[in-house]
Amino acid sequence: MNKIIAVANQKGGVGKTTTSVNLSAALAGLGPRVLLIDLDPQGNATMGSGVDKYVLNSSIYEWLMGEVSLDEVCRRTVAGYDLLPANIDLTAAEVGLMQRERREFVVAEALSQQPSRYEYIIIDCPPSLSLLTIMALVASDALVVPLQTEFFALEGLTQLMKTIERIKTNLNPSLEIRGILLTMYDKRNKLSGEVEAEARNYFKDKVYNTAVPRNVRLSEAPSHGVPVLIYDKSCPGSKSYFSFTEEFLNQDKPVESAA
Repeated sequence: MNKIIAVANQKGGVGKTTTSVNLSAALAGLGPRVLLIDLDPQGNATMGSGVDKYVLNSSIYEWLMGEVSLDEVCRRTVAGYDLLPANIDLTAAEVGLMQRERREFVVAEALSQQPSRYEYIIIDCPPSLSLLTIMALVASDALVVPLQTEFFALEGLTQLMKTIERIKTNLNPSLEIRGILLTMYDKRNKLSGEVEAEARNYFKDKVYNTAVPRNVRLSEAPSHGVPVLIYDKSCPGSKSYFSFTEEFLNQDKPVESAA
């Protein structure tokens, strides 16, 4: 069975796409078959994976509308994961789907019709609590929440938590928060430490030990169309995503009972 993980936070610029792309690349590099779904009309995960969103013959729009199969639209990336690409057409899909019955289940139902050849399906959500994000959360087993270690970061999570609870109550009772990933961490900045302390106090062991630092190479990699793990695998950003992926995988290992 595959595990479907949404990477979500309605606040923009917190590292959702960077996390989605690099988690997908790190997982694929370790062996599992991985599908990255770009569910953001901006198409940043598509471009960051080396696929030009401006020249797509078909995209996730056609897949959601039932016009093409997953195999017809998927692209294999240089990092070894498969990509379901997106572009601005996805905005039209969101508008069109508003009139559909059970619209919240469109992604879940589309994925259920595919063969389970992927061990992990990562969904990069848009920076909003729109229908697209709700569809992703309804389809997912769990979500990873990138949390920027800056002012107002925790306050911005309040609405997301309320949305998660509503979805658990009404649409997807098995949805859970897999973990909170601290991003843009600057150990020289007192505020980063304060936000980290607050997050760990509130979310306890849901906060990953790894914190992704501010790193120039991380911000450069998307313009080259590759994950930072390929662009510069020895930079601090890459090392943090390798470490995060190890933590992420350890969550799926059975807890050994005490002898």
